Amino acid sequence: MPPLPSIADRPVAELGGPGSVLSRQRADHVELDRLLHELSGTTGAEQRRVLRRIDRLVFSHAFAEETVLWPVLRRVLPDGEDLTTQVEREHQEVNDLVSSLEEMSDDDPARAARLDRLTTVLREDVRDEEDELFPRLRERLDDAALRRLGLAWAVVSRVSPTRPHPTVARRPPGNALSGLPLSVLDRSRDHLDALADALADARAGQRPGLVARTLSAALARAAGWIERTPPARHGDTPATHR
Repeated sequence: MPPLPSIADRPVAELGGPGSVLSRQRADHVELDRLLHELSGTTGAEQRRVLRRIDRLVFSHAFAEETVLWPVLRRVLPDGEDLTTQVEREHQEVNDLVSSLEEMSDDDPARAARLDRLTTVLREDVRDEEDELFPRLRERLDDAALRRLGLAWAVVSRVSPTRPHPTVARRPPGNALSGLPLSVLDRSRDHLDALADALADARAGQRPGLVARTLSAALARAAGWIERTPPARHGDTPATHR
């Protein structure tokens, strides 16, 4: 049986319309590609800013996949377990890579290789989804089902974490149970870090920016505690366990 055509270049109508989960996923992938091109060649503060934008897109996108979309794939495809496990491994590696980048200094000699690997894994993840998983899902679900799934995915992605949490389960119920508190903490940190950057750009003095960074670090510690609690790890599998 010949392979099914990728969703990458198919008309929106063939994907179930603009509200379909396939159309929404592809739109995020297009934005990710744009951000990865923007990331190339950046250094220092500018690189960190682009990475945070990538993080906000990637982690909310992946969380919604893992809580809403992959359970459906496992239910409707006979090999859905193997297919989603492969993507979950990629998501886990992205979590690990971004976590390590956050701990590295700008001049760390290993930083460039880590960034290159992150870009590679993100692009592989897109290809696995658009070329393998989503064409199979398109065959199994009608337009109305794809639009319902797209609405659920969009709602969840808007209240999902925006930072790496490597020890949280990649599957329900662990990720669903920890999602909302981690999202509140992550999005608060996003605002604090953006404020610190704006103050630095405006040369508003060191103290206000330091306060914002200190608060962000405190929220990071709280998120670390949440993601290591037993409920957050419930549903974890050996393939992605850390």
